[in-house]
Amino acid sequence: MTAALVEVVAAEVDVLHHRLEYPLVLSSGVVTTLPEVTVRLTVSDGRSTAEGFGAVNLSDAWAWPGDEPTSAAKQQEMIDYCRLIGDSILARTAGRAHPLELGTRVHDSVLADVEHPAPTLARTVCGSAFDAAIHDATGRLAGVSAFALYEQDVEIPSLDGHFEDGAVAAIREVLRPPASRVPGWWLVAPGDDLDRTAGQVERTGMTRFKLKLSGADPAADARRVADIITAASTWVAEPVLSIDPNEGSASSRTVLEFLDALGSHVEDALSYLVYLEQPTSRTRLAVDDWSEVSRRVPVLVDEALTSMDDLHTARERGWSGVAVKTCKGHSLALAAAAWAVRHQMSVSVQDLTNIGRSAIHSYLLAAHLPTINGVEINSPQYLPRSNDPWLPRLAGLFDPRDGFHRLDLTGLVGLGAQL
Repeated sequence: MTAALVEVVAAEVDVLHHRLEYPLVLSSGVVTTLPEVTVRLTVSDGRSTAEGFGAVNLSDAWAWPGDEPTSAAKQQEMIDYCRLIGDSILARTAGRAHPLELGTRVHDSVLADVEHPAPTLARTVCGSAFDAAIHDATGRLAGVSAFALYEQDVEIPSLDGHFEDGAVAAIREVLRPPASRVPGWWLVAPGDDLDRTAGQVERTGMTRFKLKLSGADPAADARRVADIITAASTWVAEPVLSIDPNEGSASSRTVLEFLDALGSHVEDALSYLVYLEQPTSRTRLAVDDWSEVSRRVPVLVDEALTSMDDLHTARERGWSGVAVKTCKGHSLALAAAAWAVRHQMSVSVQDLTNIGRSAIHSYLLAAHLPTINGVEINSPQYLPRSNDPWLPRLAGLFDPRDGFHRLDLTGLVGLGAQL
């Protein structure tokens, strides 16, 4: 196929509000409600037009932590910012280009909106739905998967400087034929009842567990993880764990204290751990040296990754890899994954309690990338009723029974709006 060059001609923003079945406890706050923004966007190649969709949950506890302003006020600020992006989308995309270039222009424009009250990560989340919609619309216009838009080399001025042979060639190199099934994870948050979790694990067949920790007390966190390892070993034969303090740890030294304490509780404790995710504050990306931690267990950058420049910093500071998320932008996710793989860094695809369309998008990203984790989709835990419109049709994705998420990608167009 020829290079898909399009321009954005219109965008609309819709909002739905969801309430979690039970609270999701993070070190940065407690999530009880999530606004979902859906973008309907139209592109044109000068001859024809097509509509595409992108969606994202505006998780302020993750993207905009802190007690002030209130959660409701932060969510409204993010909703208003999404509408602002929609109203200014033609200026932000500025003409005809490859969807990767258009998506990166949107991303760079929200990074530049430094006078807006929402912090960088929150603005990035808002921009991500537009990036997804651009790729979905372009794929639908061309009648192909959005992941097939990299077969033809084309200049991407916003990204090519990070790759010797250009961004499109690097992304084409990292993409793989999509997997029809991807390993899933079950989230265990602070305060979760392990007896209830045991029943959920039996029903879903999950063998991989993501543990949310406070990060503030290495000894207490080590005891909690030891308890979960003991329990999980009775649920499944070979439990696999990842650890996510959501920036709660003070420093890399604190993380080493946690690993030492865990080793005193469980023999061969590190054999259970696949990786640690963003242990310290996003503001400390260039502060801590992670080399010693990385020698013990991979440590992946998440909240601190909002630009390609952050990747260079992370590698210099000894981070092992990157956690890519659809909620930080489809373009950034693909470019970051391609850059990471070329620099011998690991890639994982992480969640934001994605539902419906955004969960499909996240699955597609994981299905096309060489991830070390499969994919996280925890909406079956926290927002099961929000996935009802896709059930029972996509039960393999939203109601897993054997530890894997499944999706039939036959005839995939765009980012799966037709699935």
